[in-house]
Amino acid sequence: MSLKVKDIKNIMEEFAPIKFKESYDNVGLMVGDSNEEVTSILVALDCTLKVIEEAKKKKCNLILTHHPLLFRKPSSITTETLFGKKIIELIRNNISVYSSHTNLDSVKGGINDVIMDILGFEGSKTIDLSPNRETGDNNSGIGRVAELDKNITLKELCCKIKAALGIPYLRYAGEDSMTIKKIAVINGSGQDYFYSAKKLGADCILTGDTTYHYVSDYSEEGIGIIDAGHFGTEWACIKVVAKKLENRIKEMGFNNDVIISESTKDPYKFK
Repeated sequence: MSLKVKDIKNIMEEFAPIKFKESYDNVGLMVGDSNEEVTSILVALDCTLKVIEEAKKKKCNLILTHHPLLFRKPSSITTETLFGKKIIELIRNNISVYSSHTNLDSVKGGINDVIMDILGFEGSKTIDLSPNRETGDNNSGIGRVAELDKNITLKELCCKIKAALGIPYLRYAGEDSMTIKKIAVINGSGQDYFYSAKKLGADCILTGDTTYHYVSDYSEEGIGIIDAGHFGTEWACIKVVAKKLENRIKEMGFNNDVIISESTKDPYKFK
């Protein structure tokens, strides 16, 4: 018996049920045949052309991404668009793509919890609980907020985050010496949850993709803002999830490789 695409689909959806995705999102098998046998699996943040080329070179016929390749319904699939080139190249090379996005963010043990573990923040609570959670599930949802065991300055916290996430830079707003007692963390783009984080008493918010006016206003209210980037707040976590997938595959008696993409890079550069 060999590992099939549908087995990976089942593993991912057992861990991160599709019902936990946000209403605007699209998750699941994006491209491919669920009955196709899997050779090796390439794990990436996005399905870029470079990632597709890497999958071809490394003989991976399944790409697992966090960000969905098919986010909005396309009007056409041709080589005249970047999206069309990707789809055609995937089909031409018999490569499947599975994406687990906001459902993977939400669940217990998912991206939200992984980043809290990486940063060493214990006893966190969910900022925005999923409306689709079961009775007694007080974890599934977007964002986490935690009381710190020991107070830390904003400057010290920035250094800690850079080291833990393995990122060379971040942006932040607030006085270097301000004391942080409670932190909210929303991986990826988290501005929509700033108000909820403030209501829960957070005096610092860690996320990515912040914009000027949001940061200016909340900083003026005395809340520290740390923007570690969309890539920075997710890629380290996805690599942890990849290890969980690899362990589950081995538990099932298969020895297929789960390979971390080397071509997955932060698109931003700073001088």
